[in-house]
Amino acid sequence: MNFTKSLASKNFFFFNLVLLGAIFGFSLAFLSFSCSTPVSSRTAKAQENPGYSDVVIPEDALRIAEGLQTAFRSVADKVLPSVVEIKTVSIRRQQTPNFNGIPWEFFFGPRDGNGGNQEREYRSQGLGSGIIVRHSSDTYYVLTNNHVVEAANEIVVALNDGKEISAELVGKDERKDLALVSFKSSETLPIAVLGDSDAVRVGDWAIAVGNPLGFMSSVTMGIVSAVGRTGGPGGNINDFIQTDTSINQGNSGGALVNIRGDVIGINTWIASNSSGGSVGLGFAIPINNAKRTIDDFINSGEVSYGWLGVSLAEADKETTEALGLDGKRGALAAQVFLGSPADKGGIQPGDFITHINGREMRGVNPLMLAVGDLKPGEQASFTVFRSGATLEIKVRIEARNNETATENNKLWPGLMAAPINDTIRNAFNLDKNIQGIVAVQIVDKSPASVVGLQRGDRIIGINGETVRNLADFYRLLREKAGKELWFEVVRGENTLETLKYKR
Repeated sequence: MNFTKSLASKNFFFFNLVLLGAIFGFSLAFLSFSCSTPVSSRTAKAQENPGYSDVVIPEDALRIAEGLQTAFRSVADKVLPSVVEIKTVSIRRQQTPNFNGIPWEFFFGPRDGNGGNQEREYRSQGLGSGIIVRHSSDTYYVLTNNHVVEAANEIVVALNDGKEISAELVGKDERKDLALVSFKSSETLPIAVLGDSDAVRVGDWAIAVGNPLGFMSSVTMGIVSAVGRTGGPGGNINDFIQTDTSINQGNSGGALVNIRGDVIGINTWIASNSSGGSVGLGFAIPINNAKRTIDDFINSGEVSYGWLGVSLAEADKETTEALGLDGKRGALAAQVFLGSPADKGGIQPGDFITHINGREMRGVNPLMLAVGDLKPGEQASFTVFRSGATLEIKVRIEARNNETATENNKLWPGLMAAPINDTIRNAFNLDKNIQGIVAVQIVDKSPASVVGLQRGDRIIGINGETVRNLADFYRLLREKAGKELWFEVVRGENTLETLKYKR
């Protein structure tokens, strides 16, 4: 075999070997591809990175979650620029102790020119939040809580971008725990959109925006837990929105908004344990309670309240049964100020007020708020339930005067009467078989006090006619109006008649 033939045969052998290997490799690749199942990009990544989970998140669920996430981002973008931090300084001055006669002065002389008896200034800082709600030219108005600024001598507003501007108090109101401050700015700043808190329902999204513990521009999220809550510090008259949204010190005065970014409340207080932190019980003043207040502050620096002239009480189970209220919602006009708008209009003690201008009243606090928001001089329609009948009574509202509203001698009849139940029996040591009504409160200097009624008296008659229950009591009060009136009562073991009184 010559060299050329030998080379040719070797080339042929290598060519065939390579060709055979290529065919074999292609066949294996085809078989592997045809027998395998498709995998998602996430699974492929998991296979490439075996340390990752191979759980696949459903795309439809992701779209919903990401859509909600986008909504929350949009709310934050919308609301944050209109929520500010409010920094306050309260200044207190106090005389320093007089060091005359102590060893210091003997050895070193007086510390100052008058023996140490000088006035010293103490400065305490406060922190809260506020909402930009109005502007006029270069003046911007910030709504906040009264307790944030009530004692402040200096107020500074910090905008969302960190810029700080000196502010001044426009007006404040302790009963509603609301205040308004203003500041000047040549910049165009966003104004918060005020929503409709009457449309809020339990289960709605609730998003709090503020500056808890000084952490500026914080956003937390939860739901509306309840509406129409009463109570809280300071005895204010708001019916609060309750939320489980995280609210802490520094959130006071900040915004509670809905999923559209509209303000539905002003974050005001929390119920907490000894830690003082959030436990999911936050409360906000409904924004509808503040809308007219903002106008009052801007126009006059104070809130103008409408005055009806009644003393209100919640109707408990026994009162509801005694007056035949049959599940009606509202508040009991237990007493009426003589000469008040209520008295002039015809509202009488024992009337159960269910509506004002067609709007249902859910209890004492909502009714007080509704009356307070009525304008002096305005004629309002009150729906009352009296002795089994529903009446419409027109009343012309007057401006609230604190002196007139506390003149006890004009409060008729000047006592709170209640049906006897187990609680009252225990409180006044009454036999378990005794029925009727008891005077549970006597107002000092009132007609009831003047005629000699005492707390714990069991009222059994008016002007010689028998009082068996609360309905009899209020009926006889109405029937004897304008006449001399006296009460027959059981006090201890004795039956007594009081002095006579004429309205």
